[in-house]
Amino acid sequence: MNDKQHTIQAPVTVRGIGLHTGVEATMTFCPAPVGHGYKFQRVDLPGQPIVDADVDNVVDLSRGTTIEQNGARVNTVEHTLAALVGMQLDNVLIQLSGPEPPIMDGSSADFMTALESVGLQEQNALRNYYEIPESIRYVDNARGVEIAALPLSDYRLTVMVDYNSPVLGSQHATLADIGQFGAEIASSRTFCFLHELEMLYKNNLIRGGDLSNAIVVVDRVVSDDELNDLAKMLGKPRVAVKKEGILNNVDLRHKNEPARHKLLDLVGDLALVGRPLKGQILAARPGHAANVAFAKKIKKKMLEAHSNPVPVYDPNREPVMDVNRIMQVLPHRYPFLMIDKVIHLDDQMVTAVKNVTINEPFFQGHFPGNPIMPGVMQIEALAQTGGILVMNTVPDPENYWQYFLGIENCRFRKKVLPGDTIIFHCQLLAPIKRGIAKMRGQAFVNGKVVCDAEMSAAIVRKDA
Repeated sequence: MNDKQHTIQAPVTVRGIGLHTGVEATMTFCPAPVGHGYKFQRVDLPGQPIVDADVDNVVDLSRGTTIEQNGARVNTVEHTLAALVGMQLDNVLIQLSGPEPPIMDGSSADFMTALESVGLQEQNALRNYYEIPESIRYVDNARGVEIAALPLSDYRLTVMVDYNSPVLGSQHATLADIGQFGAEIASSRTFCFLHELEMLYKNNLIRGGDLSNAIVVVDRVVSDDELNDLAKMLGKPRVAVKKEGILNNVDLRHKNEPARHKLLDLVGDLALVGRPLKGQILAARPGHAANVAFAKKIKKKMLEAHSNPVPVYDPNREPVMDVNRIMQVLPHRYPFLMIDKVIHLDDQMVTAVKNVTINEPFFQGHFPGNPIMPGVMQIEALAQTGGILVMNTVPDPENYWQYFLGIENCRFRKKVLPGDTIIFHCQLLAPIKRGIAKMRGQAFVNGKVVCDAEMSAAIVRKDA
């Protein structure tokens, strides 16, 4: 799995009709900045409103997953989002000229091909994974649905479907590595049963789905008259049932293609959590309603952790900035450079690390025989961490100074001792105005807050 955030190198466009609305649409994937996430933009509507790909914006699950925000609605988002997750992309703006992404061939393959054609762009921030901390379960006994998320250091999914159908029977699909999504899952097409098709058509839920982009499973004997009526309904000269029980001579790409497509849908629906996941997902008989309900449970757990956030430091992950890069941004040098590496940086927050050793020069005179890191040095380290954040907002940081202006509500809560690893985290409290930044800083040791404060700083051009 990638450690750094990624977007795409250039815009890329696909065109087609929507499966359920039948409306022709152009969809353009556009590069987006760090921390942007996935957002749709209805460029056909006044004001070109943005719709965040967020589970809280789901408004309809009658067939696919539909989201709505700012007066704009986007239908059937799951195949598009699955492609973005499968590409391990983090930040993409999806501009759409209609109410629904084009269905293409009923899978995510064409979206992935388009994205691969422009290539990925690595960004200067670590991916903001949500690691499943403990078992999270969703159960719908009436429908025989159960979905579970278990802690794991990567992202794996297993899906079981059972429709009591003599054609499909019980099927399983597994994705052991999200990096294999394109090869193993992306080409699996959407499907429905013949008995569903007429209901969907009468309820205006499958206007764009001709038989080239939807697998129709025939699970009963069909008369010639019924086949003729079906051909008229779908605008086809004729349709036929093959021995595999699939309508209109469509060949399955995999024996378990329906199960693989259910896994594809699950990947797309879980993208609505808003962060890349680390965990093992086990799903029995999933569908969009269950997927979204499960995504809401994951997001609730995620927000509970976020209400008291403790930055996670993995020394095995490559930092966003090492000490050499830090010295290109900050003017500080030994013995006053107080941070060793930066592990997260975006336009709103920064996280840095310092390893405290007995060799720090201040230990020689600060409580000899009882070495404790001075509080003022902790504040200096927080200020330097904040300096990285504010310097990240200017295009040429080498031409600016960053000056510490003030500190409020400072508290020192625990002693910091030699051998401790301190994680410094600063977040803007308001947008930077007229070169003045206000931020909240916290320092953590072993998951506990040792120091926190509200700080302000100024950015001043060196030639001013």
